[in-house]
Parts: sequence; structure tokens; C-alpha cells
Amino acid sequence: MSSVVTLSFPEPDVALLTLDDPTKGANILARPVLEEIAAHLTALEKRTDLAGLIVRSLKPGIFIAGADIREFAAAKDITREQTIAIATEGRTLFERLARTPFPTVAAIDGICVGGGAELAVWCDRRIMTDSPKTQIGFPEVKLGMFPGWGGTVRTPRIVGLSNAAELITGGESIDGRAAALMGLATDVVRTSSAPSPAAAADLLLQAAIALVRAEKQSGDYLRTRDEWSKPIVMSETELAFLGATATAYITQQTKGQYPAPIAALNLLLEASQSDATAAGVQEAEGFAELFGTPVNRALINVFLLTDRNKKDTGVADRSLKPKSIASVGVIGAGIMGSGIAGACVKRELPVTLTDARPESLAGGMRKAVEEASYDRVAKGPTTERLLKFAPLVRAVVAESEFARCDLVIEAVVENERAKRELYANLETHLRDDAILASNTSAISIGRLASGLKHPERFCGIHFFNPVRKMPLVEVIRGPQTSDATIATAVGFAKGLGKSPIVVEDGPGFLVNRLLFPYMNEALELLTSGVSIRHIDGAAKAFGMPMGPITLYDVVGLDTALFAGSVMHDAFPDRVLASPLLEAMVKAGRLGQKSKVGFFTYKEKSDKGEPDPTFDAFLQPYLKPSPPKLDPQTITNRLFLPMLLEATRVLAEKKVRDPRDVDLGLIFGIGFPPFKGGLLFWADTLGAAKIVEMLKPLEGLGARFQPTPLLLDLAKSGKKFYELNA
Repeated sequence: MSSVVTLSFPEPDVALLTLDDPTKGANILARPVLEEIAAHLTALEKRTDLAGLIVRSLKPGIFIAGADIREFAAAKDITREQTIAIATEGRTLFERLARTPFPTVAAIDGICVGGGAELAVWCDRRIMTDSPKTQIGFPEVKLGMFPGWGGTVRTPRIVGLSNAAELITGGESIDGRAAALMGLATDVVRTSSAPSPAAAADLLLQAAIALVRAEKQSGDYLRTRDEWSKPIVMSETELAFLGATATAYITQQTKGQYPAPIAALNLLLEASQSDATAAGVQEAEGFAELFGTPVNRALINVFLLTDRNKKDTGVADRSLKPKSIASVGVIGAGIMGSGIAGACVKRELPVTLTDARPESLAGGMRKAVEEASYDRVAKGPTTERLLKFAPLVRAVVAESEFARCDLVIEAVVENERAKRELYANLETHLRDDAILASNTSAISIGRLASGLKHPERFCGIHFFNPVRKMPLVEVIRGPQTSDATIATAVGFAKGLGKSPIVVEDGPGFLVNRLLFPYMNEALELLTSGVSIRHIDGAAKAFGMPMGPITLYDVVGLDTALFAGSVMHDAFPDRVLASPLLEAMVKAGRLGQKSKVGFFTYKEKSDKGEPDPTFDAFLQPYLKPSPPKLDPQTITNRLFLPMLLEATRVLAEKKVRDPRDVDLGLIFGIGFPPFKGGLLFWADTLGAAKIVEMLKPLEGLGARFQPTPLLLDLAKSGKKFYELNA
């Protein structure tokens, strides 16, 4: 096995541990790497002639990307005592960095998170670059845990309890400047203007050597070692106030569905009043309480889904390289078109944009630049970014202007005839190697491609609204779409920072096909006498970001009616046409866009209020003698049709792996991550249990009758995740 950690001496009395895993794109603290670090420390601790030790990485943009999550995922039958031992072992190793006979410095360039951040805080000092990629943080709560190798011990003693609580319970990373202001970083090195990566690395190393020598001379590191080993001095009143305010904020953010942030806060408050040694013991014991819980397992699964997606090329032949996309055309400058254009421009891809209406083109161009120029810190576009990105968008009116584009994405109105007429004119202007794609959310890719001269270079690239925020992209393979086109579309989406999944052509593709049974059932419940409050409440209690009735208003009831007609035509045995929805559209109750739907709105973006006229509007559509349903039955009626439709998608091989279903629903509709995904959740219940849950509902029709795949799994005891194709 190749060495990951090497020891060198840039100056005779300065030791340098360099991490660079030759087999991975990031440095991960797997057990063998920890053993290498331990062996080097054992040798260095015996030295009395050293001025100090520096830890750095040679990975571009990566210091250490945390512990090896796959090792955590594999530990299924581990006992509480074994978990405590693992946490203690890691913390004890890192503690050695704060006990060496010389100062230790973490020289951080790039991502430094999780176990990497814990290694860094056990060093006496941390020095960071000003690169925007340089971030430090503790994301463990996003995996249903908190730091277990001393992160909760050292961080509050370095930056204060309040700052540590924000960092650790929030799970977000901060850049070098913020870390320096907080006291987490000693200094920030300006490397962004360096002429080369090698020059930047040398600047950081020289600054770290200077810091080592300054600490060795002043002896300040010995003072802080002593200070950071003691309890944190705070009055009971201060602790109680911090605990109350932080608890209220965390509860509001997590809705009580994620236990790790509150557990981390309670640990920080309690262990802060102990010395560092006792606090470490408390951390390990608390870590063991969270590790292996259902939420922890589910969130680790989401991490693994994301990690798998990053490596997926979209096609079976992994040697097939995607074509480089250097320029993009977008046809349609509405909400979706401008959003797609903005996503491209943000990644510095030149965009040619057009629209049939001049006023829409002007507005779409402006919106695209604003989207690209959005700054998370400023919470809006900045002048600097506007000036940078504006030249990358070119508004045109002639289709011949798209001849220079590597990829053209159509995002016009959802009308099959209009799209096909557009393609017939457009295709004559495109280069022989250009890819044409549609952003359609419902129309068959196969039908759209039927008149094309080159259907092999046509596919669906379906973004989700709002494009800037939504990570999912469905890449739709038509009957004649080539592997080269799919691989290029997947590579393009990843280049925009999105998570693409490949789906075979079919009604609703993946996400909308699975979403619609859930939405359709919400209307059936409503016309059965169940209140909006109880329907939306059941969905939100399950973990959805909003209820299905609210979602109708957000999406637009006219849009939902169109999608519903597509699904009803495709699956008339289990998709019920809703007279209520049709009547609401005819009455102009379209949701937020018309300021009235199921709720009323003062402004289009406002949160809806109950509509006092809705009950009267609903009355003619209520079924006679509606049954009283308990909350669990409402939940089952909402989510079991979605699950059954997913089994049909798997049986029809619309996706290549069950995990694509879960990633698609988490990133596409906000399926609760703490359940791990729809099929992961189903696997935790077991197919046999789901069949039993369906029995009281089978009389409602085909949408609640178990599918052959579900029955096979119930009989065999296998899981959905074992169906990996």
C-alpha cells in the first residue's frame, strides 16, 4: 500500500508531515492513515532538537476531507463500548499534537472538515490561505453525529462556547477570514495572487515555518495548552441563557427531526465545565449514543448516495469520456431558461440566449446575470460579480446564432407541437457534433426526437425550479439517444455543480412520476373530508419541507393539471382525474401566481393564509359520508402510492440503480434526508411490513395494491438496495 503521510524537513529543525493519498482525489482519515500519523508522531516526540511540526496537504483545494465515512457505514453490529473505544483512540492520537515538546501548526489550504478539522484544532495553531476553497468546519451533525475525536473539547476552548456551538450544531464551514476573526485561525496567508499553485504552497509553508519559530521563541503555545486544558469559565446564568436561545433556534431549524444538533449543544454546555480530559470522556460517551441510530444510518446513506453520484458517469462504459462543453445555447428566457443560463454563466460558460418575445428576452438576460452574480454572504448580486458575468450572456434573435454552441437547451412552453417545430428549424443551424436537449418536465423525449435528423444527439436535461437552489438534474435517455450524448449531458450537469441522474424516457420521467401519486392522493383525501391542516400536517410530520396542498399552490394548479393529465393518460388505472383541480383552474385559482388557490396570498411570494371561501368551493366535490382517518392512515395514504410507483419504476428499469430513486427524491422534492430516501426507508420497514400496511387500503383501488416486485421482496426477505443492477 502506498504511503499517504510523508515526513520531511524543509529546514533542519522543522518537521513537515505532508498528506497526499495517491489513490484518491481527497485525503481521508481512514484507519491506515491514522496509523501512519501515529508512527510519525512516535518518532518525532523523541526529538529534542526540533523547533516545531507543520501538518499540510498537497491535494489541490483539499486539506483533509474528514474521516472515512465508509468505515462508519460498515460498522453495523458495533457495541456502545466499541464505539467509545474508537472515539477515544482517535482523540488520544490527536491529543498528542498538543503534547509534543515543540509547537504544532496546521497549514490549511482547501477543505478542512470533520476529522480533518479535529486534527487541526488539536494543533497549537492553525494558519489558512485566502483561497475561497479554503474552509474549515464540523459537518458531523449532517450525518446524525457530532465530532468524536475531540472537536467538542478543543473548539469551545479556542473560540469560546457560543462560537463553538454555532459551528458544531450548525455544521456549516467558514473561510479563513471568518476563522481568523473568530480566533480559530492564527493568520490568513494571501496566496490567491500567487503565480502558480506551487508558489502558493510555498507561501503557505514559509508562513507556517515563521509561525513555528515565533511560537518556539515566545513560548505562547505552552500558555494556551495550559489554558485550553481547563474548564471554561462561565456563570450559570450565562450558560442557561446560551442553552435556551440556542435550543430554541436549533428546534426551529430541525423541527425536532434531527437529534444530533441538540445532543451536541447539551454536550458542549455540560462538558465546558469540566477539564479537557473529562470533556473528552463525555464526548466519546455522547458520540456512542448517536452512532448507529436510525437517523445516523439514514444520513450516512444520503452521504453515500451523493458520493456515489459524484463518481457516476451516467453510462455503463466508464471509459467513455464526455465531450467538453465550452458554450451553451438556451432557447426560452422565462423562469427556467434564465435560471439555466444563470447556472451556466456562474461557471463561466458563455451563453447564447433567445426568446420569441423581446420583452422576455431582455428580462431573462437580466435575470440570468443576477442569478449568476448571487453572493451568499451579501444575499444578492454584487457589483463585482455583475461586471464579471454580464459579458458572458449574449441575447440573439436569429437561430443561426446557435451554430457556435456545443449544447443547446430548449426551455420553451410545454407544448409538444411547438417544441418539434422549433427543433425542425433549429437543427439545420447546429454543428454536426452539437447536442440538442429539452428541459421538458413531462413530454416524451422519444416523441420529441421523432422528427430529428440526429435523434442520437438529443436528450432531456430537466432542471428543477429554482435552478440556483435545486441540485437535481434528470438526464433523460430517449430510445435513440447515444451513450456519448448521455455521458456529455451528465458531465455538463456536474460541471454546473448539480447532481444528475439518468432516467429512461417515460411519463413524468422519475421525480414527477413518483411525486404525482402523492399529490393525487392529497386531493383524494381532501375530497374525502380530511382537512388541509391534517393533510399538510401529516406530510410535514413525516419530514417533507411542505405539505402537498401547499405545494400545489407553489407549483401552480394549472401546471399540476397539465402534469396530471399526462399521468392520467399514461396510468388511468391508478391516477384519478380530479374534478376539483380542474374546477379551481377554470375559476382562476392557480395558487401563488394568481394570489389565490387553496390558500390566499397578499403577494405572489407570501406565505399563504387560509381562504375563508374555500370550504364553500370544495363542498360540491366532497364524497358522501367521509370516513374519519387517523394521522397514520393519512401518512400511509400519502406515501405508500409513491413507494408502489417506485417499485414499478424499478421493474421497468427506468433507472439503473435503486439509489437513483432515493437521490432523485431527496434532491428533487425534499424527501426527508433523515429517512435516508424512499427506498432506504422502505428497507428499514421491510417489504413484508409494507404489504401488511397496504391491506386495509387495497379496497381503494390499483394504486394501493402491492406490485409483483414488492411481493417478491416480501417473500424472499430481500431489500430494495439489493436490487443493484
